[in-house]
Amino acid sequence: MRDILVTVLIFGSLPWILRAPANGAMMWVLVSVMNPHTQGWGFAQTFPFAQVVAGATLASLLLAKGPRMWPVVPVMLTLLAFVLWMNLTTAFALYPNAASAQWSKVMKIMLMTFVVAMAIRTRQDVHRLMWVLVISLGYYGVKGGIFTIRSGGNHRVWGPPGSFIGDNNEIALALIMTIPLMIYLYQNSRHIWVKRGLAVSMVLTALAAIGSYSRGGLLAIVAMLLYVWLRSRHKLAGVALLVLAVPLVLLFMPDAWTERMDSIANYQADGSALGRLNAWAMAYNLARDRLLGGGFSMYEPMTFAMYAPNPGDVHAAHSIYFQALGEHGFIGLGLYLLLGWLTWRCTAWTLRHSRGVTSLHWASTLAAAIQASLVGFAVGGAFLSLLYFDMPYYLMIAAVVMRLLVYKELALERTQVRGRYARV
Repeated sequence: MRDILVTVLIFGSLPWILRAPANGAMMWVLVSVMNPHTQGWGFAQTFPFAQVVAGATLASLLLAKGPRMWPVVPVMLTLLAFVLWMNLTTAFALYPNAASAQWSKVMKIMLMTFVVAMAIRTRQDVHRLMWVLVISLGYYGVKGGIFTIRSGGNHRVWGPPGSFIGDNNEIALALIMTIPLMIYLYQNSRHIWVKRGLAVSMVLTALAAIGSYSRGGLLAIVAMLLYVWLRSRHKLAGVALLVLAVPLVLLFMPDAWTERMDSIANYQADGSALGRLNAWAMAYNLARDRLLGGGFSMYEPMTFAMYAPNPGDVHAAHSIYFQALGEHGFIGLGLYLLLGWLTWRCTAWTLRHSRGVTSLHWASTLAAAIQASLVGFAVGGAFLSLLYFDMPYYLMIAAVVMRLLVYKELALERTQVRGRYARV
């Protein structure tokens, strides 16, 4: 039944996608982030739904009237440079066959990222994009929160198998990044039942993230809460809420959860943490030796034998920063950090120019939400191999389009004001 439902949903959306490229962008984001086919039990699990949606979206873009170019701004140019650099590092990868397979996967993600950037044009498109992200990940948040309550926190929450967020740590970070977007939708929704649904979803999503037993997720939550508290005008109320919430969480979650979180401070005795440090040292040594890094999929025993302090402890990067460094060298890491910084500047500009403007309340709240999500990703991503996870790139596109929309609206208002003064 689930397989049929997913199939009807995807193929039923094709006429809607062909009607407008923005519709295809929304459907692509839903498929790539939510991975609805993983919820099936039969043929849907292996059917190439993503290719179907991608093909329809590209066709819609070619048939559409009007501009077909993505915004030529520093963020997008940096992303393009990063993509070109990844192609160069693949050409000189340590393991060409393995790198080629991963290159194909990553380039499809990057291609569709540019397609989404070409399709998203209006405020309504940006707003719909936030809803799609919230629905895609909120599904797992609500489901995982209910599971955590029912199990008394004794079992871990996992993400959709075979996806970027299939592991407990990855789904925790994705859910944490979703909560600020839920807050944005709550602040900009008029219907009381929508607001109530979002409020319940926030609580359950937070419980699901906690129930994942992810230590990196806990650090991401703390960093994000600290950021929100620093920006808040009601700091005392925020402290009071935390004083009430934290003891309740500690009382609800079992001893196994508390012991795992306590191990953050005792990383020397944790084999997983030591394996991360070994992989990070390997990535650094490799980048020092090779300008282009090791290329995709270079986490092999031979690589660790040449560059790791402990050659026998083979691990994945477990960090977006060391993943970029090891796979694409210092230049690749520099481009990735520049991409994050430019995206942050986009949101900061929007916050600065939309604050206090009633018509731009949506932009100021969304910019703050994206910043909170990026803080969570920057901290949680330091311990996870999520360099190519789609969601941050979609938030980047939202930040770029939002800034352009705010700039146009402010320019229009200035033109209207000059016109009124000229008539006087």
